[in-house]
Formats: sequence, structure tokens, C-alpha cells
Amino acid sequence: MHVGKSYRLSEFVVWTRREIYILLAWGLVPVGLYQLLGLKWLAIPWTVAGLIGTATAFIVGFKNTQTYNRTVEAQQVWGAILNASRAWAVMSRDFLKNGDDARQLVMRHIAWATALRYQLRKPRLWESMHGSANAEYQAFYSIPEREAPLESELAKYLSADELAYVLAAKNKPTRLLGLQSRALKASYESGAIPINFFVEMEKGIKEFFDYQGKSTRIKNFPYPRQYAIISTIFVRAFCVLLPFGLLKEFDALNLVTTGWLRGYMIWFVVPFSAVISWMYMALMQVGESTENPFEGNANDVPISQISRMMEIEMRDLLGETDLPPLLQPKNGIIL
Repeated sequence: MHVGKSYRLSEFVVWTRREIYILLAWGLVPVGLYQLLGLKWLAIPWTVAGLIGTATAFIVGFKNTQTYNRTVEAQQVWGAILNASRAWAVMSRDFLKNGDDARQLVMRHIAWATALRYQLRKPRLWESMHGSANAEYQAFYSIPEREAPLESELAKYLSADELAYVLAAKNKPTRLLGLQSRALKASYESGAIPINFFVEMEKGIKEFFDYQGKSTRIKNFPYPRQYAIISTIFVRAFCVLLPFGLLKEFDALNLVTTGWLRGYMIWFVVPFSAVISWMYMALMQVGESTENPFEGNANDVPISQISRMMEIEMRDLLGETDLPPLLQPKNGIIL
């Protein structure tokens, strides 16, 4: 997530520069054929290009709206996880008679959030991080889940036996919530927690299962591929046809132009078609980078920072003072 005022135009241009190069090179093709080889029949009516551009704008706008909604939903889920975690820390502190048991519940919960965010950062085939522009941009920010192994992170919160038990699981967050329920049951059976408190905290575990399920649903079910491909096809078709639709328009400007530009106005098709096409390509690229809010993109939901905030507040509620610092943004980006 970008926490600065905005991306700079220079950053955005660098991020999309490959598309700019391609669009400029493609713009030279129809102009060269039209002007140098005299293939005047290549020009198509501007109305055709305009209609395709209008349809493409609607499709790209629809896609970007839906991908933005996926990011908003992810933000809401992790905001709810943070709030529910605060309540879990308070219940653990006040419901259990044994302070060590309460601390174990809190630390195990932090381990659950850690395992969940590591699970969400695992790459998927349909994600956009493998793209050259996004892969290159990763040098400008940090992805905490790729800087330290999960085992070393979980070791901060779990005993050696629990760590080995969790690491052996295919779904580590689920196993951690199972451990939480088992620990609560043991506390209830030993009389350390009354039944009404036990039931209330079990409801909390169910709530965390719900949030985990919502997060993994967003992660594992991509934006529908049929909508993604039709958007890409329309944008590329528009970018291909646009310079052909501008040929006659700019050629006609020679009739009203004087001076040294007279006879050369047709060459302005190259920069103008590139600029217009770039706007569509950039919108499409922004939508693609918003599709998957947990992939490690610069525009991701900052689940690592939320997890750190959760740890600080939960341990503070237990009265601890040796707390870890908040993560710091790198080049205005924090995950």
C-alpha cells in the first residue's frame, strides 16, 4: 500500500515504459505505410476507432471497479481481524485465571495471523507479480514474508512442540486455531474458565475461521478469467486500430497548416496515438495490479503491518512493555 501523497508521474511512466515503447513503435507502422508507400487505403474511418474506444472504456471501467471492490473487501476483512484480535486479547486476559495460559492464547493467535499472511503471500499462476513491470518494481519496497522464513517467525510465539506440530500441517492457520480450541477445552475441563466464558471464546475462534475463509477465498478465486481476457483483447484491439483511424484526420490538417509543418502533420499520429493508447493500457495495468490484494504488489492490503499492529496492541493489553516497532515504509510503500 502506498502511504505517501501519491505516485509520482515519473514512477508511473517508468512502470509503464515498455508499453510506451511498443505503442510508439507501432504508431510508426501505419504512418510509414500511408505516407512513404502511399497505401492510402489503410486509413479507416475515425468513427470505427471511436466506437471501439468507447466500448473498451466501458469494459476497462467495469473491470477496474470490480478489482477495486476485491481490494476493499480484503481491507474490510483484515480490519475486522484487527478488531476481533483486540477483543480476543481482552477476553484472554480477563476470562482466564492463569496469566500464563492467557499469554499463550495471545501468542498463539499472533502466530495464527503470521501463518495466515504467509499463506496469502504465496504466488498463484494468475497473479501479476511475474510481469516484468511489477517484478522490476519490487526493488523499491520490502515484502516481509519473503525476507524471513515462516519457521523463524512462528518460533517467536510457539513452543518447540507446537511449532513442530504446526509446521507439519498443510494448512497451518487452521491447525493453529485447532490448538486454540484444544487449549480452551483444557482450561474449561480444569476449571480455569467457566462455561459461559468458554462458549464466548469458542465463538471468537469460529469468527477467526470465518475471516480466514474470506481471505483465502479472495486469494484463491481470481477475478473471472473471461472478463479479464475480453478486457485485454479489447484494449489491444483499440491500440492496434487507433493510429489507422487517425491517419485521415491528421492528413487533413495539412490543408490548414502553413510553414514547415505543412505536409508533415501525418507524423503527429505517432505521439498522439501513443498517448491515447497509453491511457487505456495504463488503466488496464492498474486494474491488473489491483486484482489480487495479497500477492505482494505495491498496492496490496498491508497485512504485514496490520499483523504487527495486532501484535503490539495485544501484547500491550497483557501489560508487556518490550514491544516490536511498527514496520516502516520503503519509498512510501508498506505491506
